[in-house]
Amino acid sequence: MLKTTAPGEASLSGRIDMAASAGLARALAELAARGPLRLDLSGIEAADSSALALLLQARRAAAAAGHALTFAGMPAGLATLAGLYDLGPLLSAGE
Repeated sequence: MLKTTAPGEASLSGRIDMAASAGLARALAELAARGPLRLDLSGIEAADSSALALLLQARRAAAAAGHALTFAGMPAGLATLAGLYDLGPLLSAGE
């Protein structure tokens, strides 16, 4: 689930798998393109590689619009998965 928590802040929660990512992709990309965004990932309970694609798509949308997208609260499992694909630097909190 994608939830706007404050201006410039949102959170993802629940299971982020292929089915969920398909439904979240457009909304998250549009949100990331509107302005600088801090996305809290700490509520993600489980994720597969489609979650990584979702986050990268949001990062591309933000960059194309000239906005920053930062991630906070990356769950350990998602961080491990990002490491397997060598995506850690692209998804680090400071980026």
